[in-house]
Amino acid sequence: MMHTETAPPGTAPVFHAEEEHAHETGTMLGFWMYLMSDCLIFAVLFATYGVLGRNYAAGPSPRDLFELPVVALNTSMLLLSSITYGFAMLEMERDNARVMQIWLAVTGLFGAAFIGIEMWEFAHLIHEGATPQRSAFLSAFFALVGTHGLHVSLGLVWLAVLMVQTAQRGLIVENKRRLMCLSMFWHFLDVIWIGVFTFVYLMGVLQ
Repeated sequence: MMHTETAPPGTAPVFHAEEEHAHETGTMLGFWMYLMSDCLIFAVLFATYGVLGRNYAAGPSPRDLFELPVVALNTSMLLLSSITYGFAMLEMERDNARVMQIWLAVTGLFGAAFIGIEMWEFAHLIHEGATPQRSAFLSAFFALVGTHGLHVSLGLVWLAVLMVQTAQRGLIVENKRRLMCLSMFWHFLDVIWIGVFTFVYLMGVLQ
């Protein structure tokens, strides 16, 4: 039998904090499960690239197509965006919403720069005739890198929505929880990109 204490008149029920904690725990657990499912998706894409990555069909190879200075610049954009998001989270812990919003905006700019450079790279490859239909290597490449880029784009939309919600309602418990979830998502994409940069670009050019 559940025991509840009688709260004094005009005060919140005793079990309200427990319910809020349970809700927060459930949300974070559910988001971790989502991230694990995303890990499986990227694991399949990496495995597919590992199998098909050298099937060029007499077409261009990674050494012919990839420009490491451009990719390194793009990588720095995403790494910097993770650092600035970390600064935003520090300001959130201090309940400094104004400075936090500034860091979130900087994060969004770095993320948008990452997507812009990636779109330029895709357009350049297609202009050179290196389309996804050209070879199994290019099909696997566009699938892996494009899926990651789609995740970053959705993260930017999520970031913009949270900035609006925070501006309207402040750093309430729900907004802090949402910012924490986006933080995990953003850093997860950072880790995935390091794998892409190493496994696809760097090893492709040096092989």
